[in-house]
Amino acid sequence: EIRSVTGVQTCALPIWKILSFPMFLRRVSLATALTLAPLAAFAQWQADPSHTSVTFEVDHLGFSVLHGRFQNIDPVVSFDPEDIEATEISVTIDASSVYSGWESRDEHLTQGDFLNAEEFPEITFVSTSVAQTGEDTADITGDLTMLGQTREVVFAATLNQIGPFPFNPEVQVAGFTATGSVDRTEFGMDFGAPVIPAVIPVTVNLEMIKQ
Repeated sequence: EIRSVTGVQTCALPIWKILSFPMFLRRVSLATALTLAPLAAFAQWQADPSHTSVTFEVDHLGFSVLHGRFQNIDPVVSFDPEDIEATEISVTIDASSVYSGWESRDEHLTQGDFLNAEEFPEITFVSTSVAQTGEDTADITGDLTMLGQTREVVFAATLNQIGPFPFNPEVQVAGFTATGSVDRTEFGMDFGAPVIPAVIPVTVNLEMIKQ
């Protein structure tokens, strides 16, 4: 029998039936713990989008280096400072938000030669493993999806600082920088290659606030 108390459904089994199923109870408790544990870890920290960025560099025919960024990004991070390798990261990027400081170039970057944002509006990264390489460093491996293609990429991450925010010591902040390279031709973006380099350096800066 299922009864509702203050909007929450409860099981009204007789006590003798409950006591006759200790293994069932243990399984329910374990399943509940496994379900809530990641949510509890995530609830401790929240990404600060105002201090988070995804930037890239492109060598312009050997004459100069172009710096660009994506202006609309949505990071979601599960982070426990005591268990770095349990970190989970996912990032969703609005492909049409690419910005290089030149309007006509940005329009070209969103079209079929490059990001094809109309057909593929999102770029996503989902971590698959985090391996700690030092006291403040780790390698983050994950699946990058762009132009409908998914490839594995690795970013080298550094914990820049974790501690109280100088202007409000009651707020705890953690800041990271991750660097890596993306071979755009692996995703089918081969316009101008190799004159325009295939391998694009990418830098991610991320701040998180403890809740």
